[in-house]
Amino acid sequence: MKTPFGHLTYCSNIHPGEHWEDHFRALRDNIPYIRQELAPDQPFALGLRLANEASLELENPERLAEFKTWLREQWVYVFTMNGFPYGGFHDTRVKDNVHSPDWTTTERTQYTIRLFKILSQLLPDGMEGGVSTSPLSYRFWWKNETETRNAIETATNNILLIAENLVEIRQETGKVMHLDIEPEPDGLLENSEEFVAWYRDFLLPMGIPYLQKKFDFDEEEAREALLTHIQLCYDICHFAVGYEEPQDVLDRLATVGIRVGKIQISSAVKMDLESASEEKIEAIRAFDEPVYLHQVVARTPEGTFRKYPDLPEALADWKQQHNEWRIHFHVPLFVDTYGSLESTQQDIINTLAVHKLRPFTQHLEVETYTWGVLPEEIQKPIGESIVREMKWVKNGLNEE
Repeated sequence: MKTPFGHLTYCSNIHPGEHWEDHFRALRDNIPYIRQELAPDQPFALGLRLANEASLELENPERLAEFKTWLREQWVYVFTMNGFPYGGFHDTRVKDNVHSPDWTTTERTQYTIRLFKILSQLLPDGMEGGVSTSPLSYRFWWKNETETRNAIETATNNILLIAENLVEIRQETGKVMHLDIEPEPDGLLENSEEFVAWYRDFLLPMGIPYLQKKFDFDEEEAREALLTHIQLCYDICHFAVGYEEPQDVLDRLATVGIRVGKIQISSAVKMDLESASEEKIEAIRAFDEPVYLHQVVARTPEGTFRKYPDLPEALADWKQQHNEWRIHFHVPLFVDTYGSLESTQQDIINTLAVHKLRPFTQHLEVETYTWGVLPEEIQKPIGESIVREMKWVKNGLNEE
């Protein structure tokens, strides 16, 4: 839905399924209620997630036409898609497989091209479109510096195929779309510093001559095409886990001219371990579940950071030597405490405050997908949960 600070939606990766009929059924079951509660008198925005199998099925012209008719009848529009999870995302062990296939593969490249092809047909006239995606790969899959650099170069070459595709779509249709790369703890690009370094040291020097040759661009035209079509997905949970402040991130991006394609509004768990630490360590054990990665970044009394690839490793290493933990776990936005535990809700408030002063994207997407693995006492029906989260964000955006 339209707000004074951009288009606000929720990400449908909250709904399970790998096939289009699974996705479509979940939308039919939930969207009418959610829209009536949130935007009965205006068009309602949808952040669409398509698994690979679903994207292959929705390419069918008849299915796509049916979906477009349903969107029109429901007064719903699609401007952003989530292309990070490729396959199953619920009711299965995801963990590091959320990165697979990664950007070193043809499968990831073709999947993403397909998503943009679909989005170009759904995107309302006059709006930019975006597809968020993984931070190239999972860093622990690469054994040494040479392997890592080779993976980054291969991934960058594949991302340049996306840029080429998006330039062609813009030239043919006038529609502007961007790939929104999402730094995540333990991704090859896990924070703003690594993202900017990759953009400056790999994407621009590799991409400018590539696009010059493909489209007979001059150097500035090629650079502008990359800045337009390859952007950052600002996942607030991920940056909070890395202890990054929003203005610092934006200032760092500005050194290269990088743009933010989408804010994913999400919240992590944090623990102040300077008091009642044993009680809090015991409480966080309820969040140790087998589906998703829950990376932990610990802050030490010296102000340094210790990183753990998943919650079990952090629990096993607990020796009362940390002042704070931040845990990658997309918890509900509207809750700031869970008993003795806290959330990074304040990071959402701070990021939206910066955005309201000087909007840095038109795409805002609520992304809480872990309802099914949360401790039972804080689980609620999905439709009610989405409405409550969206209302919380709307209220925050409307505050002076």
